[in-house]
Amino acid sequence: MVKNVFLIILMVLSLNADNTDYSIYNLNCVQCHSQLPVSIDKYFYKYLLKYSSERDVKKAMFDYLKNPTSEKTVMTESFITRFGVKKKTNLNDSKLRNAIDGYWDKYKIFGKLK
Repeated sequence: MVKNVFLIILMVLSLNADNTDYSIYNLNCVQCHSQLPVSIDKYFYKYLLKYSSERDVKKAMFDYLKNPTSEKTVMTESFITRFGVKKKTNLNDSKLRNAIDGYWDKYKIFGKLK
């Protein structure tokens, strides 16, 4: 009985979930990254150091997530050896771009410094 109530509540919440960039990012990115020893914000800063601009960071992330390879990653060789290259995303292009936009908006430093 408790399981059924829980499942119903979960279904209602998922139906009412908004489709904003940040929620797509939370639902599809944060869960996996929370299981890794490197926090998700560290990936952002690695991309920013390597690619500099918003456009280039987003393009590099999109390309990597659509077709992950060790040549495209910003992670160190030791990290790849230990954890491997991530699996290809199951998000369609639109949702992936929205998730990357949400990620960018959360961690960007531009416009936040005073």
